[in-house]
Amino acid sequence: QVQFVESGGGLVQPGGSLRLSCAASGGILSIAGMGWYRQAPGQERELVAVVSSGGSTWYTGSVKGRFTISRDNAKNTVYLQMNSLKPEDTAVYYCYADSWRRYWGQGTQVTVSS
Repeated sequence: QVQFVESGGGLVQPGGSLRLSCAASGGILSIAGMGWYRQAPGQERELVAVVSSGGSTWYTGSVKGRFTISRDNAKNTVYLQMNSLKPEDTAVYYCYADSWRRYWGQGTQVTVSS
């Protein structure tokens, strides 16, 4: 059974950095797109960043220039490097991976606060 396991969340001060990871465990997959969503309390889930199998990337406007998405296809892992974090980045972050179906990570809390 394939699962995607997230790590790297936590509490950070404004201006700080965190790196999220999301790795597949279980069977070997053929993965197309991978990405990250986030959901803040009382808000809808928001798409944050996407990386294609070929390495093309997309970011929502509020994180452009601060976040970097990348992937390691050999490890079926997607990363989100988050720099210059702001309080409004506080949310639960969810990774996903598209294969024959969409797989989701369990979510990891990111809190940006002084």
